[in-house]
Amino acid sequence: MTTVAPLRIRRFRSLWIASLFSNLGSFLHTVAASWLMLEMTQSATWVGLIQASTTLPLLFFALAAGALADLVDRTRVVLISQIVMGAAAVALAVITELGAMTPPLLVIIGLVLGSGVAFNLPSWQALVPNLVPAAMLSSAVALNSAGFNVARAVGPALGGILVAAAGAGVAFGINALSFVGVIVVVAVLSTRLHFPEPEHSPMRSAIAIGARFVRFTPEFSRLLALLALFALGSAVVQAVLPSRTEELGGDAGVYGLLLGLMGAGALAGALSRRRVDQKMGWRLIPTTVALFGVGGVIVGLAPNVPVAGVGILLSGACWVWTLITLNTTSQVLSPDWVRGRAMSFYTLAFTGILPLGSIIAGVLADAIGAGMAMVVLSTGTVVLGLVTPFFRIPTLGELEPLTFDDDPTGTHQVLNLDGGPVMILNTWVVAEEKYEEFIEVMQRIRMVRLRTGAYRWRLYRNASDPHRLTEIFLTTTWEEHIAQHGRIDDAARRLLRHARSFDVGGDPTARHLIGMDIIHPPEWNDTVGIHDELHKVDGSVPIDTGKSQ
Repeated sequence: MTTVAPLRIRRFRSLWIASLFSNLGSFLHTVAASWLMLEMTQSATWVGLIQASTTLPLLFFALAAGALADLVDRTRVVLISQIVMGAAAVALAVITELGAMTPPLLVIIGLVLGSGVAFNLPSWQALVPNLVPAAMLSSAVALNSAGFNVARAVGPALGGILVAAAGAGVAFGINALSFVGVIVVVAVLSTRLHFPEPEHSPMRSAIAIGARFVRFTPEFSRLLALLALFALGSAVVQAVLPSRTEELGGDAGVYGLLLGLMGAGALAGALSRRRVDQKMGWRLIPTTVALFGVGGVIVGLAPNVPVAGVGILLSGACWVWTLITLNTTSQVLSPDWVRGRAMSFYTLAFTGILPLGSIIAGVLADAIGAGMAMVVLSTGTVVLGLVTPFFRIPTLGELEPLTFDDDPTGTHQVLNLDGGPVMILNTWVVAEEKYEEFIEVMQRIRMVRLRTGAYRWRLYRNASDPHRLTEIFLTTTWEEHIAQHGRIDDAARRLLRHARSFDVGGDPTARHLIGMDIIHPPEWNDTVGIHDELHKVDGSVPIDTGKSQ
């Protein structure tokens, strides 16, 4: 399998080419907005704010955006987001050319652009596995990063030349045009891609389920913690680079050149990631995080532009090695039913934290200088790399995607049995000599229940019959419990079947209690029959048929 294999797939290739030009326009915007802000204010804090404006909305909208990616057609979310971003780019171009731009207005329009980014990213990332076979996922993520970094290598240098020659307004206008290709391709894809029937869940409940998936998937939680810390420390390199360029005696062209060198390093990293990963294994992430910090220290201490260029090249390569590996790992850890929400947490942990790092870096640069700010915060990134092994991030080569070979039918049907919450009680009679082993298995089952939709779980022991133990967990609605059956992957089903063997009678029993409004009782219909069938095929505890408990 080669890195470029996904480009043989037409739908992926079309979107990749369109996004390449869109990313090029985005880097023209980055250079133009940063340099325009610096000209208007001569303040590193304001420059940090404009760089933060396009990502700050992620802190507020990322989780809702992730839920939308799982509840509606992902191509529709991407399409609307791209239109919003294109409109914001048009506004920037027009206002700048009219000479009416002010620092607050530049930040406000940046926030509108960032709101489009916030809703676009989770759906865009969750869309990738729908475009390529599972075996090509890692290569597809690497190609997306390579395309992004081709734009990073070329865009800033072009942006610097363009801003110096024609002004920021022209750069903003070209960025506006760059959205057209993506909008057209996504509009076509929306008519050709077929997604599984989405779950029917209120937004608040969908977000809460996504949060529980992240919380009760320990590998994913640790990955997000590392990602957020990396974002906080690494933001300084780009956030204060305009001010650092001035310290080195450079202008907008030199700033664009340095950003381009970072993109060139990142492109080299994207194309070499597979070979580096195969050689380094679990050492890859600790090494690349630490070396990114080393690159930042070099830029901060550099006596001239060429030395700074060496540091920025190193940082670019390590940046992309780190992010491609963590992004692919997060997608492998996330099943399709929750991938949009999982990727929204990924986006929040990295892109949402970046603006905080940018603001901290800008304030620190105003206080002690851009170069020293880079040295201080990049040293923190070096330390982060040294402690990264303690996060126990899974090695990508050893991860297997979750499978749902026995996925039962009917789990996404619209059900009419109102009522909730639903309490599920599974009762075992366990022999004394098997008790400790049973408890260990139930600890793992607890994680399965909570990451697939239950909002509460406890194990109870009968005071008068200590061999009788009852697992109790709750879901918000009956429909949510039906959907939970379809979220149980094959490994979890094998675990549930193993747990059933602990009952001395051969099988434990399950009961379901549904909260009901006694004034307007729900209509009891054949959806209960659907549920009974699910218990027969997916490893769940057999439903109690009325024998005494």
